[in-house]
Amino acid sequence: MTVIAHILFFAATLAVFTINFIHYMHMFQLNSYSAHEHFEWHKKNGREYLIRVCFPVIFAFIALYAGIGNCFGGDEIVWTLSDLLPYIGAVLMFAGTIPAILGFKKPAKKKLVFTPRVIRMCVTTTLIYGAVCPLSFIFLHETKLYFAVITLLPILCVLMPCVANFINKPIEKAVNNYYINDAKRIINELPNTTVIGITGSYGKTSTKFYLEKLLSAKYNVLMTPGSFNTTMGVVKVVRGSLNATHEIFLCEMGAKGVGEIKEICDIVHPKHSIITSIGEQHLETFGSVENIIKTKFEIADAVTDGTVFLNYDNEFIRSKPIDKNHITYGINGGEWDYTASDIKVTEKGTTFTVHHGSEEKQFTTKLLGEHNVQNILGAIAVSHELGITLDELVYPVKRLECVPHRMEIIDKGNGVTIIDDAFNSNPAGARAAFKTLSMFDALRIVATPGMIELGEREYQLNKELGADAASCCDIAILVGERQAPPIKEGLLAKGFPENHIIVAKDLNEAMKSAYSIQPGRKRVILLENDLPDNF
Repeated sequence: MTVIAHILFFAATLAVFTINFIHYMHMFQLNSYSAHEHFEWHKKNGREYLIRVCFPVIFAFIALYAGIGNCFGGDEIVWTLSDLLPYIGAVLMFAGTIPAILGFKKPAKKKLVFTPRVIRMCVTTTLIYGAVCPLSFIFLHETKLYFAVITLLPILCVLMPCVANFINKPIEKAVNNYYINDAKRIINELPNTTVIGITGSYGKTSTKFYLEKLLSAKYNVLMTPGSFNTTMGVVKVVRGSLNATHEIFLCEMGAKGVGEIKEICDIVHPKHSIITSIGEQHLETFGSVENIIKTKFEIADAVTDGTVFLNYDNEFIRSKPIDKNHITYGINGGEWDYTASDIKVTEKGTTFTVHHGSEEKQFTTKLLGEHNVQNILGAIAVSHELGITLDELVYPVKRLECVPHRMEIIDKGNGVTIIDDAFNSNPAGARAAFKTLSMFDALRIVATPGMIELGEREYQLNKELGADAASCCDIAILVGERQAPPIKEGLLAKGFPENHIIVAKDLNEAMKSAYSIQPGRKRVILLENDLPDNF
């Protein structure tokens, strides 16, 4: 019986630990391998931890401990309830894997990527687990403590990614330094490649995509793909794609903390830089707007003999003194170096006129909204300063396509239009999206889970999100019961009808509701933000 009990409990605890460890490793990866972010996330998602891990482990532990006394009996087998309790405990542990298995059936928006770093963390965790089990058996196998230790091990699955990451820190630092130094070597060997750094709380990815299309009219351009905007993401692009044929390298730089943009600049040394915006984003990790401003301007500090392009429509950027050579742009009527006027937006596209000194030129784009004009204007300013005339830019601007998941217009047929703004997660971008939605002559539906990572300001900013949506939509679908209250409060404060507010558990349920309301009527559905798996 003792051998059977050992095998059963080891298998049960290993199954619970492994399945949940993989889940929490996934969350740790989505939390940027940051222990602080992981623990903050865990605080908000404690209920899930109780269901997935704690309850089955505690029930099994109680059953085990109640019957452990007879688990070490002699040769005589007497099947009493006390004898059966250890086995009941093992069954409960196996049952504890069910919530985790069911959780894995829900398709992840961004799956766990088994990068070399994750594999190293898994190896470290395996070694720790593999050491604890035999040591516990050797020293505690004749006591109740052995089963207690083995049974309670799965409780630690949420911590193990952080523990493994901490243990591996010297290894990861050495690996990263090797790749970073290699990227620096490549950059230094390409003196004829002009690096342009791009950052901002929002608008940086769109501006990068537009700039790549415009500069390609004259130059061979490489840009960091998608949202490859972390230090190691940029290093990967430099080492894997950048070569001597590239005349311009567009490097998007993102950050969640002070010093992170400087770290990227120290690798690629941008000749020119663009700051597209500054706003209340990632306040949870930055701590304050002042820290955001300081971090974004690290890209300007890195410029020595080039130019910093600044969106002067943004108050935070406009208010920050700068002693670098800089060029300003904006659409709100200021006396900037590049301005846009006569902006006309319809369901079919946008027209606007660009002014630079005595020059002016009318542009047309299929993209919708003033915020897109702002991003295009920044791209026009950089392209023009790098030797492409306004006349030469007219056709490339006309051919610009929507950046995926950023105000992407999708005609689904049967009178249904989707505005996919799933990758937008900031107050200013949301207001721009609502303004675009208001132009459509149709049933206007907003589906949103609100915004995250805004620290103490999160509730208030989501309440303001609801207030902004109230005047622009006919139906509001709030995705997720936990995120809904502040948005709903903002909607109701503006007199939005409560019977026009729907709370859906997830995006699939939200879309079913959006399609089922007033069937047959033409509709436009704005998908405003889409929370990652860890939220």
